[in-house]
This record gives sequence, structure tokens and C-alpha cells, in this order.
Amino acid sequence: MAEILPFRGVLYDPAKVDEIAQVVAPPYDVIGPAEQAALHARHPYNVIRLELGQEHKEDTPQNNRYSRAKRCLDEWLSAGILRRDDRPALYLYSIGYRLRSGQERTLRGFLSLVTLEEFDSGGIFPHENTRAAAKSDRYRLLEACRSNFSPIYSLYADPEGRVIRHLEKAVDEEGPRIDTAGDGVRHRLWTVDDPAVIAEVGALMKPLPLFIADGHHRYESALRYRNAQREAHGPGGRLPSDLVLMFCSNLDDPGLTILPTHRLIPPPAPCSPTELRQRLTGAFTIKTFPFTKDTERETRRRFLTALQAAQSTSEHVIGLVARGELRYDLLTLNEQGLARLGSSTRERLDVSILQQLVLREAMRMTPQDEDRILYLKDEEETLAAVSRGEGELAFLLNPPKITEVKDVARAGDRMPHKSTYFSPKPLTGLVINIME
Repeated sequence: MAEILPFRGVLYDPAKVDEIAQVVAPPYDVIGPAEQAALHARHPYNVIRLELGQEHKEDTPQNNRYSRAKRCLDEWLSAGILRRDDRPALYLYSIGYRLRSGQERTLRGFLSLVTLEEFDSGGIFPHENTRAAAKSDRYRLLEACRSNFSPIYSLYADPEGRVIRHLEKAVDEEGPRIDTAGDGVRHRLWTVDDPAVIAEVGALMKPLPLFIADGHHRYESALRYRNAQREAHGPGGRLPSDLVLMFCSNLDDPGLTILPTHRLIPPPAPCSPTELRQRLTGAFTIKTFPFTKDTERETRRRFLTALQAAQSTSEHVIGLVARGELRYDLLTLNEQGLARLGSSTRERLDVSILQQLVLREAMRMTPQDEDRILYLKDEEETLAAVSRGEGELAFLLNPPKITEVKDVARAGDRMPHKSTYFSPKPLTGLVINIME
């Protein structure tokens, strides 16, 4: 099962970097081109130069963003910008944030190294499909830098909260080592280097399987790198590449939030909205929310409220918005549609229903067509993108339930790409693992 190990983390030296918020970044896979450029401009030591460097027209196989990341890493270590801790530790990490409703939450977890395992081992479970291009990118970075700049986000089940309680007790009288805020999110970090506490946490975690919430591409790339290193070095003891950096949090933590990931279909759409609705009538009941210019805001509120209300029922409901139309539609799966699905949890997820019955069957999209889909986590942003003409159609989804994620993973299944968006996200660059 999960083998948790302390490590000598590499952190920015506060004597060289006054404000940690200037040099950390979100996970690479949520950073768009504009934010990537902004992070490069924010600070010369921003971790974006390591995690997601910019591409140049004159790049070659020998000189590219991966080789530049390696040069930056070496220079920052040599100059003391980044410093390795003296003692192996676990790093208690809390993230305070506010929901759109105004409710405040705090997610708690810890950073550690975890022994890599194949997915059929029963110790670590994925839940989402991956894509070859993203895995190749992460592998090339790992091969060049031999480092984990951002942690894989994993979940474990601890209803009584014993693991976090042990860590919090160890730092009860200490202020956080790092306390930084930005964009309404507060990140705090403590170092736990007491061997007795580390041993207790390791023992508590050992029988618990881990469910990967975010970082499937990084995990699979790390497995590939581990296997390559084992082949290169031959049989023997443990290698640094056998371990990967993880942020581990409790599935039962009240601070955990799953956000939906909406789908935006850029022009040209494979079929017209009228034709699409005709094709959907056999599997879905369609409820229309018509509006005028004066009633659009109130109609949108009622439409989104009705969509979100389905989360507390067993119904499968998807929102449909088409550019240039004065209507919103709710698609509710009917008995005929349900009969066309398999019986597994994966096949009965809203996102799987959308992919199979709507995108592939009704819209007749190919996998190549699906590669054009844009993914957005905010429904207002999605609706605005349709209004601006960036999308011909948008499909709004409710997030999957935690129990569904667990059931899919335990069954050895995978959700469609971009099925979940776990919030909040651990920062990139807060604590780095450089393979010793």
C-alpha cells in the first residue's frame, strides 16, 4: 500500500526571495499562455522557468525549454536561491480559500515522497484517462531535471482524521514556516522533522490506498522514468527515481471541493443546435428556458440553479447553450437513454454520458474532433465564451461525487479526460524534490 517517506525538501531561501508569492505558480496544466507569460514577467526566479518554460522559434533538440529549465535549476542551486533542508521531513500544508457562495474552507494535507507503484498493485489508483503528448512533455522535463517541481495530488480515506491530527500536534506551538496569500487563497507550510512523528504517520498511512486526484500525467511519466532508470542501473537497492513528490489529503476533509469541468465546442460545430436537439430526443428529456434581452439574467440564474439542484438527486442532467439562441436547455437522461448505458459507475457518470450519447452518438464527433474541445471550470466564463463566439456550443456539467471517483478507481476504470477539477490546488515550487 502507500509507503510515505520524509525527504530533504528544496525551498526558496527567504534571504534571497522576499515574497514567496512572487516565485510560486499554479499547477502547469491549468496555466494558459497569458498566465504563463505573466508568471515569466513576475519575477526572474519564478518556478515557471523550471516547470513550464517558454518555447522559442530557434529551439533545437539540444537547446529547448527542458535544457533551459535544467540550466536555471543548476544556477539557482549554485547561487543559493534554492536551498535543500538539512533534515528529512514531512511538510504539513494547509490551503485556506473561499467558495463563490462566500463560505470559507481550509484544506489540510502534507507533502512527502511516495514509493511509485504500478496501478495494478492495489496501492495507488488512478481515476482519469491521460494523453500521450502531455506525458511525453512531463517525461522530457523529468529526464532533464531529475526533479519534481509540483506535487501529485492524492487522496486517502481517514474518517477520523488521525494522520493530520498527528502532524498538527507536532507543530501545535509553532508558527508556519511559510504563510503567503494571493488571489484570495492562503497557503501555510510547517516542517515536521521529528522521527517519531514521521514514523507514526508512516504507520497510519501504510494500509491506506491512495487515489490520484490531480497529476495523472506526471505520475505515469514518473513510472516511465523509474523503469528507465532501473533498466540503466540494473538490479540493486532503491533509486531516487523510485519515489515521487505527493501532496496527500484526506478524502473526508471538509475542505475538499470538486468543481465541474464544462465543455466548449469551438466553431465550426459538427451539427446545428436544432439538429442536435432532434437527435437527443430519444435519450433525453429537454426542458427549455427561453429568455429575452431583459430577462436573460434571471433566466440564467433559474437555469443554473436547476442544473445544480440535480446534484442532490439520482438524475443525470446536462446544460446545453448554443451561440446566438435566446434559450438555455436542460438535458435530463430518460429511461431509454439509461438503457443504452452500461452498469458500471464510470459509464453512468454525467461526463461519460455526455461523451458517449451526446458528443459521439448525437454529434458524431471523432477522437480528433474531441481534441478541439476547450475545458472551463466556471459556468459564467463558459457562457461568456459562447456569447463572444469562442464556442458554438457549451455543455455545462455537475461535478462527480467523491464516492463516484473512489468507485471508478477501485474498479480499475478511468474517467474521460478532464472529468474532475479538485480545488484548491497545491502550489508549484513551494517545496521541490530534487533526486539525490
